Amino acid sequence: MSRFTGKTAIVTGASRGIGLAIAERLVADGAKVVITARKKEALDEAVASLGGTEHAIGVAGRADDVDHQAATVAAAIETFGSADLLVNNAGINPAYGPLMEIDIDAARKITEVNCLAAVSWTQQVHRAWMRDHGGAIVNIASVSGVHPAPGIAYYGASKAMLIHLTEELAVELAPKIRVNAVAPAVVKTRFAEALYEGREEEVSKLYPLKRLGEPEDISSVVAFLLSDDSAWVTGQNVVIDGGLTLAGGVE
Repeated sequence: MSRFTGKTAIVTGASRGIGLAIAERLVADGAKVVITARKKEALDEAVASLGGTEHAIGVAGRADDVDHQAATVAAAIETFGSADLLVNNAGINPAYGPLMEIDIDAARKITEVNCLAAVSWTQQVHRAWMRDHGGAIVNIASVSGVHPAPGIAYYGASKAMLIHLTEELAVELAPKIRVNAVAPAVVKTRFAEALYEGREEEVSKLYPLKRLGEPEDISSVVAFLLSDDSAWVTGQNVVIDGGLTLAGGVE
């Protein structure tokens, strides 16, 4: 496939897991990709797995660092000539437990990384490229943002905010820029291990499709939303959950 030939994508939090799977799919579909993460060594390995610097480059930094954001967008344009696509995948969840026990500093950091950073990345790519040339953006939310999820309540609240921000941005940036979100349930990544490790079979039984998600389950939908195949889709949140929310719960 070559539906992204001539396009450049920026994918945050993409040294592994869902972010790397998204980058792999975009490269396979013809895009040049700029990936970010905090650790340069992990990024170097990811770039090599994507086919090297002919197809991808990595820029190390914190997702909520505005200077890092600006440098990444500039690197995309300087290296590959554009910044057409943005995937706000970077996210954190350093707190587990009831809201009455959450550390407020941790909650503040979750908001900064999961919500404010997505707005700031969008501002950066809009100013540098998309305002004049158009583009497409996908934000990685969570089913915990559409259904209560005990134990990760504040993380879920941050993802609910991200879904609403997606809707607001879709209205503000139309018609030249489309903005959508996806809301995965549990996907088998290091980030989500605590939700299934040692009890995958038990957790999978909660899903009508009887399995947990794989990163590729998410990357295929993200690629669709970034592509012209979804040219009349904006402001939507696509739930990718193996039927979990239909069954009445979020693990």
